[in-house]
Amino acid sequence: MNNVLISQNKHWEKRYENLYKREVFQKLVKNLSLKHIQVLQGIRRSGKSSLFKLLINELCLNTDPMEILYINLDDPFFMKYSNEPTGFYEIIQTAKKLTQKNIKYLFLDEVQAINGWERFVKSVYDSEEFIKIFITGSNSSLLNTQFATLLSGRYISTKIYPLSFSEILEINGIDNFLKLNKELPKVLKLVDDMMNYGSFVEVYELDDEFKREVLSTYYETILLKDCVANNQIRDIKSFKELGFYALTNLTSLYSYISLSKVLKINDKSIKDYISFLENSYLFSELKLFSYSLKEQINNKKKLYLSDNGFISLGYAFSSNYGKLLENLVFTELQKADFEIFYFNSDFECDFIAKKANKIIAIQVCYSLTEENKKREINAFLKLPFNVDEKYIITYNQRDKIDDIEVISFWEYFAKF
Repeated sequence: MNNVLISQNKHWEKRYENLYKREVFQKLVKNLSLKHIQVLQGIRRSGKSSLFKLLINELCLNTDPMEILYINLDDPFFMKYSNEPTGFYEIIQTAKKLTQKNIKYLFLDEVQAINGWERFVKSVYDSEEFIKIFITGSNSSLLNTQFATLLSGRYISTKIYPLSFSEILEINGIDNFLKLNKELPKVLKLVDDMMNYGSFVEVYELDDEFKREVLSTYYETILLKDCVANNQIRDIKSFKELGFYALTNLTSLYSYISLSKVLKINDKSIKDYISFLENSYLFSELKLFSYSLKEQINNKKKLYLSDNGFISLGYAFSSNYGKLLENLVFTELQKADFEIFYFNSDFECDFIAKKANKIIAIQVCYSLTEENKKREINAFLKLPFNVDEKYIITYNQRDKIDDIEVISFWEYFAKF
């Protein structure tokens, strides 16, 4: 165990380097003054561990680095503790012997690997053994279990996503509106890369020839660890078939019964499988926008991916730029903390996005032409409810049609 802890706690000797700045970081720094447990939730490889390292660097400015303990529980070494949460005490005592220091700050990465972790965390939180506790998890049900309710009122949860478009712009030195326009060819290349390969940090840094292979390993790990293992799925073949069908029929309307007929899986299993995919943050299921909860539940749904990179693992969208852009817009709206719906009657509006008291209607159109303009505009004209703003988000066009703003993806999501 000594060697594992030493290898995982490199900050005991020097600060972590070569980390990207994340927009959420300053919010997390402000939270350091609170006693509450800081929870980071999000899809695997989205940058939760890197944010831990950024926070450790920040704490090291005023704290002895050896008083900070980081434990990556996804390490195979800790498998022996998977059903023994008391193992946490052994790990912490070992760290104290190594450093000859008391631990003030405790970081637990992928905490769901240890069954019963909640009881340990509640115990040390209530006893004030540490100044602050930080945990990450790759499953949205992390804090919805029977035991996790014990932590109610004791934690702050923050969603972590792969890099946003504005973060990628900053990484590339584009930090104002003048540079955004002056370096437009470079900006459009960045949009193309996000459309085709998504924005996981590790994938972003790779040459194109390796990206699909790495994304494939991410996808398989999420399916097997966060879905199959966590939910004891027995019919793995059927579950994978549903996952692949979802990949290749992204953004299409469906019902659980219609999927049941296509895939020859009973509709209850379909519903369960989709909830497992959602809990792993791989997919998001969009419901119809309605003020009636019953109408939302009873109408058809749509699936979107959390990252465009996974689309390349299917076989249908390689040249369908409209679908690629539509999913990319969804991911950026999600990163901006919008509550997202679709609307469909005898026409369809791609997204109804809500935040605070504002409702925004959005159509996504890769290229607005005379042939498709009427259809895109009609989606707004027939909405049976009022919205505050209307946008047609395109790849690279700008216009104004009455009260509808036609705007490029790169301009809408730049955040300058």
